[in-house]
Amino acid sequence: MVNFAPVDPLSCAAYDSMKQVAIDVFLFRRLRGLDKHLDADSQNEAANATMSGLESETESDAPEVAQNELVPCKETLYEPFIEEEFGEQGEQVEELADENKSLIWCIVKQVRPGMDLSKVVLPTFILEPRSFLDKLSDSYYHADILSKAVHEDDAYTRMKYVVQWYLSSFYKKPKGLKKPYNPILGETFRCYWEHPNGSRTYYIAEQVSHHPPISAFYVTNREDGFSITCSILAKSKFYGNSTSAVLEGAATMTLLPRGECYTATTPYAHCKGILMGTLSMELGGKINIECENTGYKTELEFKLKPFLGGADSTNVVVGKIKLGKETLATIQGHWDKECRIKEVKTGEESLLFKADAEMRARRLTRYVVPLEAQLPTESQRLWRLVSEAIEREDQVAATEEKTVLEEMQRQAAKERASIDATWVPELFEQDSYGQWLYKYADLRPWDSRNDVKQYECDYKVLTETRHKSVPIVHGGEVIHAIRTSIQEPVVRQRGQSVIGSTAPKAKNKSLVLGQRETNSDSSQSPQSAVKRGSTNSAIKQLALAVEQVNVALEKQTRQLQDISLRLERMQYAPPYSGSYSSVRSPSQSSHQLLGGGVSQSIVIKSIIYALVGLVFSLILRWLFK
Repeated sequence: MVNFAPVDPLSCAAYDSMKQVAIDVFLFRRLRGLDKHLDADSQNEAANATMSGLESETESDAPEVAQNELVPCKETLYEPFIEEEFGEQGEQVEELADENKSLIWCIVKQVRPGMDLSKVVLPTFILEPRSFLDKLSDSYYHADILSKAVHEDDAYTRMKYVVQWYLSSFYKKPKGLKKPYNPILGETFRCYWEHPNGSRTYYIAEQVSHHPPISAFYVTNREDGFSITCSILAKSKFYGNSTSAVLEGAATMTLLPRGECYTATTPYAHCKGILMGTLSMELGGKINIECENTGYKTELEFKLKPFLGGADSTNVVVGKIKLGKETLATIQGHWDKECRIKEVKTGEESLLFKADAEMRARRLTRYVVPLEAQLPTESQRLWRLVSEAIEREDQVAATEEKTVLEEMQRQAAKERASIDATWVPELFEQDSYGQWLYKYADLRPWDSRNDVKQYECDYKVLTETRHKSVPIVHGGEVIHAIRTSIQEPVVRQRGQSVIGSTAPKAKNKSLVLGQRETNSDSSQSPQSAVKRGSTNSAIKQLALAVEQVNVALEKQTRQLQDISLRLERMQYAPPYSGSYSSVRSPSQSSHQLLGGGVSQSIVIKSIIYALVGLVFSLILRWLFK
């Protein structure tokens, strides 16, 4: 996630390319309305329009926009992209040339242990000629496994399919030790994979923040019944001879016909041998894949190679699938070779995942927009000159072209800072939980009677229908409803605010599970799925209300018992006549109460009177004898 500062000055060709790129981006932004605040001649007018509650566009533009909304969106044309590069199985290493080693040493002198490397620039010889937004799409070449999970009736088997798909995301790696480009703010990427049944899995990504670097993406295949949303915060730390790239964020996958949500985190990439030894990279860390709806959870650990470990200790992954606290199966193997799963009760062992030639042959074909039809901010077009220089091993030209883009980004940041403007992403928006959500998300289950196909137009994934469709719930409204029904009871019990922080922190939340459903019917209608979701939410809210009533009743019962005890004491100890202060005076202290609430003076007087009466009666008896 880091880059190294260039060592050579820019050439004239680099200045020409920077000028051309700047013109392309400027024209694109003007068409999209992104630079309306950067026009020096209209800054005052824009400020006045903002103060008066008006838009910066003229009134004559309004009817034109309304008229454009009536024009149907034309589907974007794609072409297959088959060129793929696979590194060898085992440890991922890089042999540095002598001149590159000296450059590494110059960079190492500028950093210190524990430092964040997000602002340090890596040399181009260690870069993979693709953007990080493009790199994130490698997880969906086997998206058809998720289609199998949607149609599986058994919840336990669905979890195994999800784990199988998750492990298939890592075995594709470049030759040598390479890292993708750091995306530029506002950079976008789009593609899709075509399934054997003709459905399409669309991938839409955008760099929504530069400091800190946050990449957001959205994956959808409504026809096959799944959708994924995620935002990733990239961090890196330097430890001397090693560095770690941590990807903070939790992907949320929804099985649309079933209303199930799965959350999954990402391992970190650990690079070692920077100062001494062989430069290598491997995956490490513990991750969780869990479904709150069914209660199933998978715990995986990517193990780093030990100091004395051999080839069998490289790229090891172990884990287990659990239902509550009970372990149902264990997983063990290598994430770039083969993983096996063993059932705990029966001891039966089977193959879960294997990265062989047969599996590579089953990879779905990815389709991308032709380079000449891409927008200036799309990854492949934006980094085209840098990628071409890296492919022909011209590191000087690659550094110059890369510096062009970096300078353009710095200049744009200065212009926004000069007018106190903030960057607004084009495709994603942040919700109250800190998650970045796709603005045009459609999370309705597929209706085969009305829905025809999904298609993409101007970065909007739309659905062609036979009839006028029902209102579509876009963005995070459906996700908010799901999260609210699960998280609000916990938030209220803990006395916390509903508003959370960023996606990475949300992954460790402990949520209250509802009634677990281990089996569900795959043939259920969308209406029944919606009813079941609303019923579950109502039951949870009712249970919370009953619990609050019980707590209130218990408190009132304690108060009634206390009042009853006080009344009982007052019955045997009536208050003194007259007014008494809260603290008795010394004269009042002599009137101490005996058992039964009678004062001591009254008791003494009664005894004296009784004795006098007894003596008097005895004298009378003696006299009248």
